[in-house]
Amino acid sequence: MRLVRLLVPGLMLALLVGCGADTPNQEHSALALFADAEAPPSPPPEWMPLIGEYAEGADTLSVLEDDHTLYLLTWGAERDALSQSNDSTLEIDGTDRVVSVRRSDMGSVSGLDIEGRFFTRLSLGGEEGETFQITPVRSPVELRAEALAAVPPEEEGDFVVSDLVEVTSLDQTIRLDIRYATTNNFMGEVFYSSPRAFLQRPAAEAVVRAHEWLSERGYGILIHDGYRPWYVTKMFWDATPEHLKNFVANPASGSRHNRGCAVDLTLYDIETGEVVLMPAGFDEMSPRSHVDYQGGTDRQRWYRDLLRAAMEAQGFTVYEDEWWHFDYEGWEQYRIGNEVFEEIGR
Repeated sequence: MRLVRLLVPGLMLALLVGCGADTPNQEHSALALFADAEAPPSPPPEWMPLIGEYAEGADTLSVLEDDHTLYLLTWGAERDALSQSNDSTLEIDGTDRVVSVRRSDMGSVSGLDIEGRFFTRLSLGGEEGETFQITPVRSPVELRAEALAAVPPEEEGDFVVSDLVEVTSLDQTIRLDIRYATTNNFMGEVFYSSPRAFLQRPAAEAVVRAHEWLSERGYGILIHDGYRPWYVTKMFWDATPEHLKNFVANPASGSRHNRGCAVDLTLYDIETGEVVLMPAGFDEMSPRSHVDYQGGTDRQRWYRDLLRAAMEAQGFTVYEDEWWHFDYEGWEQYRIGNEVFEEIGR
């Protein structure tokens, strides 16, 4: 986890370049950009083992692909184009500098040697499609007992009556991969009794509209999570190490998932049925999950931005640290909920 903290200064500095708040006109323009666009081509297969993050001391860098060019993104947010001379050497275009590629005995890239400095390849826990996982700071069994015995925070004010609806009841072509109903999640524990996704009706209808727009372009929505009982949010918070808590909600104020107005989702290719690859995996607690992360491949970032454009056009706002998390407008009008799925609609 120390390596993740080292990454933050360098990568976040790079992320801030050219970033700013979107205006409504900018959001509309973003959607228009994808009206007839096709996904960029995949980079050459031999580049994929090189693409990733590297560190030497407190300095970090990324190797990324953009517009079918390999780049070296340094700690100072400078970006240099690379040419691959052979399996073990990269040249920095326009200079006489070279980057030597070090490989393990198994052939995987272990690091880069740049002018006598060795940058070790970082493992952030979600490579090769693997599920990112943490080591809970306390026993999940103990956390569950405490969370079920606790009560959500008191809230004052007038709230809209909850109208949670199962999203797939509105459109059966929306797919589900509810990770918290399995052990395939960041804690490796089962939290839900069944793989279902609920949202407040306006939010659910907005997801359907986004799905329909995406379907016209060959993509569909796959949901990882929707409404989440408050006690599960408390378990997440109490289990997560302090330096990763920006990825989980504080139960003292509840989460937008608890209100039925947040959804975690991704895209699948309708023709192949395959889930698309984003710059980071779902629930990966690393800088790669930031919505403006510049690393990875052009195609991965294109998919991420396509999803964001489709969702924001329907009244959602993306959470900046998690490309997959979207909050629906008006979420504050709903109370924190703690019902388990079987109690919804009774």
